[in-house]
Amino acid sequence: MSVQVSPIDEVKTTPWSGGKSPFNVEYGKMMMWFFLLSDAFTFSSLLIAYGALRFSSNSWPAADLIFQSVPGTSIEHGAPLVFVGLMTFILIMSSVTMVLAVEAGHRMAKKEVVTWMIFTIIGGFMFLGCQALEWNHLHHEGFWWGSIPHDLKEFFHEGAPLSATYTQQFANLFFTITGFHGFHVFSGVIINIIITVNVLLGTYQKRGSYLMIEKVGLYWHFVDLVWVFVFTFFYLV
Repeated sequence: MSVQVSPIDEVKTTPWSGGKSPFNVEYGKMMMWFFLLSDAFTFSSLLIAYGALRFSSNSWPAADLIFQSVPGTSIEHGAPLVFVGLMTFILIMSSVTMVLAVEAGHRMAKKEVVTWMIFTIIGGFMFLGCQALEWNHLHHEGFWWGSIPHDLKEFFHEGAPLSATYTQQFANLFFTITGFHGFHVFSGVIINIIITVNVLLGTYQKRGSYLMIEKVGLYWHFVDLVWVFVFTFFYLV
């Protein structure tokens, strides 16, 4: 005698019925995407706020006049975007080495993973060092949270009205947003160091998968991508 199973009690086997991920992706990797999406909203809100203030003002400090030196050298004027261009190159190259680490992980090449992860970590520290030099230089110029230089003429193009209010807003947002991004880079470097130690210990070799490298790689690429927008908003616009 056959038993009738009600539709409620029937075991569902479709991809959207629970008990099975509808996406062909590992759980931790999906959670990383969720985190990056939420973080993207945070950075977007900060950059939108900056853009709203920037384009609603009748006068704004000129980026090519503020960022025209190379901190740590004798070049104090006439080199706009040279230093930040170097910072950007370093961060992009660290993203390349991360790609190579992920690729080596797919081949289970432990030594290559370690090598490329170390290069990525070095790139991260170099970027943070450059940012520290830039912050120190701007602080020496008089820019800081709640503080701006007394003489604003050298930071505005000739004929542009000087505005202490907008200059202070620029300084506050610059240090807040670049600092927030720098914190992400520092966090990424620490995470990369921990992952590299695990690689050296053979943790992922024993698991038979270097998927963790791919997860931290997603975070690192996100940090690099965000810097492209920060670079555009503060240094180019």
